[in-house]
Amino acid sequence: MSSIRWRLSAMMFLQYAIWGAWAPVLWPYMTDVKKGLGMSDPQAALIFSLLPLACILAPFPGGQIADRWVSTEKFLAAAHLLGGIFLIWASHMTVFGPLLAVFAVYTLVFAPTLALTNSLAFHHLSDEKDFGIIRVFGTIGWICAGLALTLWRGKGFMPDVTDCLMLAGIVSIVMAVFCLTLPHTPPAKDEAADPLAFREAFVLLKNPNFLLFMVIAFIVTTELQFYYGPTGTFLEKLLEIPNAKIPMTMAVGQAGEVIAMAFLLRWVLKRWGVRRALALGVIAWPLRYFVFAAAPFGAVEVMRPLVVASLALHGLGYTFFFVVSQIYVDMVAPKDIRASAQSLLTLATLGIGNYLGTLFTGWIMSVFNPVDNPAKWTHVFLVPCALTVACALAFLLFFKDPEKETGRVQKARA
Repeated sequence: MSSIRWRLSAMMFLQYAIWGAWAPVLWPYMTDVKKGLGMSDPQAALIFSLLPLACILAPFPGGQIADRWVSTEKFLAAAHLLGGIFLIWASHMTVFGPLLAVFAVYTLVFAPTLALTNSLAFHHLSDEKDFGIIRVFGTIGWICAGLALTLWRGKGFMPDVTDCLMLAGIVSIVMAVFCLTLPHTPPAKDEAADPLAFREAFVLLKNPNFLLFMVIAFIVTTELQFYYGPTGTFLEKLLEIPNAKIPMTMAVGQAGEVIAMAFLLRWVLKRWGVRRALALGVIAWPLRYFVFAAAPFGAVEVMRPLVVASLALHGLGYTFFFVVSQIYVDMVAPKDIRASAQSLLTLATLGIGNYLGTLFTGWIMSVFNPVDNPAKWTHVFLVPCALTVACALAFLLFFKDPEKETGRVQKARA
């Protein structure tokens, strides 16, 4: 692997280690009355909704800056430095209001980096199919963050702070320094290019196939929050997995990502193409939620290993839908709006999809209250199961092979 590829891989490792340090465990910690902050599920949902909301507000300004004004690596360095400072500050917050305010500012500086790390990587790759080999290091970083947090909790380091936010803040500052070593990625210099890059990205939606893809991606993302949000509580309360082992247990999903990205993604893309790879990703979601929904009907000793094994379907779904989605967008987007096109995907998925999905998840949790009535976990997980089945059917029936559509999508700019 060349020097540039190693640096891109390390960038992905640190980018997702930041996110992976807090995303799988912050909700259970905030709502735990005895060992956490004792907040309600709707309060936790509101805090979790801040990153999706930031992904609505911030990616297009970030994409505009990177496509037209400032080199991407410098923007990333500044964003992660500020992000690290706000994360460390947030780790000392124990009251809902102040934590909400500080975390809101953090998400605004972190949100653009999710799209820009992708666009920077694609900028320096000659073949989009190689992206999986780079992106897999992000999943490895997510896993390592979970393992590091498990070790942190086992050793009892800094007990007076929210440990997952403190760890994320430290990694964010490391990432800020590392970004200064990334390959130079300047903004577009084409004088004929539209100065408002994000406007060009929205033109892509004129193509019906691309529009259908974005709608399905949005709906699938809303249901992904049932995994990121209450799954930690589900594993602890219903399946009796100790809280300290939740990060390591949920890393099974990321282990599935590593296998899928490192060993299957390029092979599947080469032999099946983008459409079939995306279809495989869509189908993985309802399969996982069906296993979750069935868990209350069996003995804990029987269902625990089955549910833990099903977490690997998260890796399959994430790789073949979300990672392939990023590849698809780079395939069809003109090169001078790379960052803005990835920002459009971020807006639909990590932005609007995650925001509404997080609020929806919090509402479903409050309606069924499965913590007090374990049988209601079935009702909770049948909701995303049904919606993702509908997405899978719509995708298989109506989405066309994007390799044949690429030219038509790009012509939509004219």
